[in-house]
Amino acid sequence: MSNFLVTLEGAWIVRDVKSADDAIGVAISEAGKRLNQSSMEYVEVEVGQSYCPSCEEPLEGVLIVAGTALVGLIFEIKIFNAESEEHAGRIAKAMIGKALGSVPLRVIEVERLK
Repeated sequence: MSNFLVTLEGAWIVRDVKSADDAIGVAISEAGKRLNQSSMEYVEVEVGQSYCPSCEEPLEGVLIVAGTALVGLIFEIKIFNAESEEHAGRIAKAMIGKALGSVPLRVIEVERLK
């Protein structure tokens, strides 16, 4: 059994926003609130980044159309006593998914802790 640091990405929808900064603030606040309600305040939440396909410059993970934003969030959680990297990813996805509800999640990295 090993310990792992699992990183997940999630897609958070925020309605009635005027700017990317507002959308980011609301998304992080709402995600944090749901995690705290499930006693998971130890999960780190931050805004994800994507990269421009032409110039490869980093872009904030926010897209706003018609006052509705899709915010890419990154969640980091330590998983203890997992059988493998895949097992740690499944545990993390299940735990965070249960707290967040219908937010789509994907495992993007699993790192073994020493």
